[in-house]
Amino acid sequence: MKLNILWMYHDLMDLYGDKGNIQVLKTRCEKRGIDVTVDTCGIGETRTISDYDIFFLGGGADREQSLIFEDLLSRRDGIEQAMKSGTAFLLICGGYQMFGKYYRDQDGKTVPCLDFFDYYTEASDRDHRCIGNIAIEVTMDHETFNAVGFENHGGQTRGVTTPLGRVLKGHGNEYQSAFEGFVNDQVAATYMHGPLLPKNPRIADLVLMRGLRRNYGSVTLSELDDTFETRARETMLGRLGIKKASE
Repeated sequence: MKLNILWMYHDLMDLYGDKGNIQVLKTRCEKRGIDVTVDTCGIGETRTISDYDIFFLGGGADREQSLIFEDLLSRRDGIEQAMKSGTAFLLICGGYQMFGKYYRDQDGKTVPCLDFFDYYTEASDRDHRCIGNIAIEVTMDHETFNAVGFENHGGQTRGVTTPLGRVLKGHGNEYQSAFEGFVNDQVAATYMHGPLLPKNPRIADLVLMRGLRRNYGSVTLSELDDTFETRARETMLGRLGIKKASE
């Protein structure tokens, strides 16, 4: 089997080690004998997004997001075609926000986003920033399990009807929200950095299966030894006072 991954704005949208997500996807493919290719795409570079099985966009501070904004919006038609072709999407923080309707900053300026989904993001006041370790109960592709990460965002994302998970500890989409992220059958979007995937291999595998589904239909991945990954996640869950994990 072959899998092609596109890593968007690798040089700018890499907050809190988000590059680790790409490394996890690549390594888990290689351990299973899946022929994986990772291409990057920066501002002004030409890529046919619908050629790829997985599209990854990490997080960045406001400055980095402002730098990529026009370039990303210019690619909307290509991204839409990729969605129609079955490409799987993993979006972190700023990447998550940009697929919604708009972003409104602290000065009240509204910036239109890609508008693929009905959610929108508005900046909070400085006293209500969402920051710290977070644990959620993920529901994705008919599976439910616990996941952990790190959040640091002033943006409050509202209007999400299909969240990635229920907040067990932390904030989530809004300050002291009950839910975190967004998910549908192609897109997984979240505020969880850290990076997300090293401590949450089940999410990594579900993203891989979504990517492989584009060309191979429903697939079953061979089991890997996730002893260290599980230990890291369980340790964080314990520190957050969550005694029993679902995974």
